[in-house]
This record gives sequence, structure tokens and C-alpha cells, in this order.
Amino acid sequence: MNRYGQMARKHWARWLPARYATIEDPTSFFSDLGNQAEQRIDQLTDRLAGEDPPGEDYLAKAGRLGQARMQAEEIVLAELILLSPETDEDQDQPPATQDRPRIVTRDHPAWEQVAEEHRLRTQGE
Repeated sequence: MNRYGQMARKHWARWLPARYATIEDPTSFFSDLGNQAEQRIDQLTDRLAGEDPPGEDYLAKAGRLGQARMQAEEIVLAELILLSPETDEDQDQPPATQDRPRIVTRDHPAWEQVAEEHRLRTQGE
């Protein structure tokens, strides 16, 4: 498992315990996730760094590539590895509602479903 996989495993175990608990084979899962993150970082680094400008010296190139790598890591870590912590509210909700926006207006595609869930909840009270 690479360093990104190890980072994800520690982060998820601490900050996403409910999600972590659903993973059947954590070693394999975080190994794959770490490899995926590493590949995406490498690809994004190349895109962010761009082509070598004419006349660029060694130190300027090293700085440009290092900056691109740090930017790529920041982006990919936020997307795949260092996800936002779970809240108590997240753990109380069924999984299907966790991904839905907190505020749903009448023009939102999920309006009817949310309204029906609300009606069912309030009828039982």
C-alpha cells in the first residue's frame, strides 16, 4: 500500500467510521484507492506543469514541476483521500439520503421524494 492509501486508511478510520466499517477488505480497498490517487496525481501534475518554456533553466523547471505536483496532490487528496468528516446527522440518516442536498426547492428533481419522506415522518409523530 502506498502512502496515499495509508493516509486514506488512517483518515477514514478516524473521521469516517461508518463508511470505513462498510468496507469488506480494507487492505485491498485502500491499496487500490492509493494507486488510483497516485495515478491521478501524476496525470494532473503533467497537465498543470504544461510544456517547458523556451530557455527555462534547471531550478525554474524544478520549481514549476514541484508546484504542479503540490497543486495536483491538494486537488486529488481532497477528492479521494481526505474526505470531509462524518457528522452525527450523517450517521442517523439512511444511506440514500446522505448524498442529497440539505435544501431542496420545489424545482429540484428530488422535491417529490423529499416531500413524501417528510409527510411520512410527520404522520408518525
